[in-house]
Amino acid sequence: MSTVSPRIPTPSLGVLAAISVCHGMNDLMQSVLPAVYPLLKDAYRLDFGQIGLITFANQATASLLQPLIGAFTDRRPQPFSLPIGMAFTLVGLLLLSVAPAYATILLAVALVGIGSSVFHPESSRVARLASGGRHGFAQSLFQVGGNVGSSTGPLLAAYIVLPYGQQSIAWFGVTALAAMTILIGVGKWYRGQIADHLKTRANVVGALPRGKVRTALIVLVLLVFSKNIYLASLSSYYTFYLIDKSGSRSRARRFTCLCCWRRSRPAPSSAAPSAIASVAST
Repeated sequence: MSTVSPRIPTPSLGVLAAISVCHGMNDLMQSVLPAVYPLLKDAYRLDFGQIGLITFANQATASLLQPLIGAFTDRRPQPFSLPIGMAFTLVGLLLLSVAPAYATILLAVALVGIGSSVFHPESSRVARLASGGRHGFAQSLFQVGGNVGSSTGPLLAAYIVLPYGQQSIAWFGVTALAAMTILIGVGKWYRGQIADHLKTRANVVGALPRGKVRTALIVLVLLVFSKNIYLASLSSYYTFYLIDKSGSRSRARRFTCLCCWRRSRPAPSSAAPSAIASVAST
């Protein structure tokens, strides 16, 4: 009597590649902002407190909103929130390129941050759904896309925005449009997976003790928080230190973009916290 072997799920490589590329596009646009701080400081005669407020407006919306959006989409998955998030980023970049005043800059960078906060929770879920059970591989591929984008953004800023001025920031809108096109296709695939995802999620609820999940997430949040304190400080203020010491604004700006690129290069363990958090969340 013959037996039928159980079907072994395989990763959806096309979907994984698409969501990884879009992750790179998103992080590319995010990483352009710190690289153009010197340009904004000179154009609007900003002080360091105002530069810090720009960083806060972007990071508060890009980071602090993510858990709220993630909690909402856990209950009600939104397949097409991915291109909608990119639309926020597109509007933010276009607004930043023509911002007439400081208040408009704050609004623009906040919109870019909102786009990132909408993109990340659902895109991480898509990567997990497309993993075919190979969660480490899928999360690593997804993370590589983001790291490549983060390291590319400052270089593009050095060779596009710094020579051609603030209005050239709008050129990065092409990246947002390309990402939106790809994410519409990803959203269609995701919509077809929602029923199976909710059924699987119902089966694994309670698989880990709530106390252990809470402890693991707290530790991860503290580790990431401590890491990003000094990274944000370097990306925000190192440019101005170089300008002061070198006496050459253009040279300092380009060197800072190179430093932002070096800071954004992927580390060997960069995907580990995300993978652990993904396991803990289930």
